[in-house]
Order: sequence, then C-alpha cells, then structure tokens
Amino acid sequence: MNTKLTLKLDQEIIEKAKHYASEKKLSLSRIIENYLNSLTSDKTNNDIQISPFVKSLSSGIKIPADYDYKKDRADYLEQKHK
Repeated sequence: MNTKLTLKLDQEIIEKAKHYASEKKLSLSRIIENYLNSLTSDKTNNDIQISPFVKSLSSGIKIPADYDYKKDRADYLEQKHK
C-alpha cells in the first residue's frame, strides 16, 4: 500500500535530486523508497551477493601478505628492457 509522505528539504537538494532521478529515468519517490528500504533492511553488509561475472574474474591465487609488487614490477621491467 502506498502512502503519501511530506518532507521538508533544502530547495537546492530537491532540484539536484530531481535532475538525478530524471537522468536515471526513475521517480524521486522510487529513489527515496529504495534508499529508505536499504537503510531499514534486515540484511547486513555480509549478505551482499557477488555477481557470477565478478566471481569469474577471481583467479583463486593466494597472494602472500609480504608480497612486494613494486620490486616484482621493477625486476620485470629490468628484464624486459635488457
């Protein structure tokens, strides 16, 4: 059930929000509803779903905590330009 809600906001913020909503082809009401829903949702940050595409980017290789990527890169460039 939809219910009307009246808010008092700074005029400049309202204009920026309307412009943003227009660009996203969404209503300002829908954006605010989604935001409030995300604030009051029972889900925690640990419940964030990772898309299959992002999962596919993972190589599964574990990088040591003391890995010096700058030294590794410098060694690579030194060999490359010999």
